Amino acid sequence: MAQGIQTTARLEARLPIDIHALLKRAAEIEGRTLTDFVVSAAREAACRTIEESEIIRLSINDQRQIAEALLNPPEPTPALKKAFQRRQELFGLK
Repeated sequence: MAQGIQTTARLEARLPIDIHALLKRAAEIEGRTLTDFVVSAAREAACRTIEESEIIRLSINDQRQIAEALLNPPEPTPALKKAFQRRQELFGLK
C-alpha cells in the first residue's frame, strides 16, 4: 500500500488563558473555528512580515540618484567596455 503525502502539520502553543479567550471570542464573532481563525491570522501576519522584509526603502535623495542614473546614465568605463566586448566574444554575438 502506498503511503499518503502529509498535507498538514501540527503546531502546539501554550497561551495565557486571557489570550485564548480573546482568540476564541474573535473566532466566534467571525463564525470560524478557533483553529481556522488562528491559522488564518498567523498566515496573514507571516505574509505581511515576509513582504515587508523584501521591500527596499530608499530616502528621497537615494530615489533621485537612481532616477538620475536611469535618465542620464554615465559613459561606460574602459573596464565595462572590455567586459562587454569579452561577453560578445564568449557568446558569439560579434
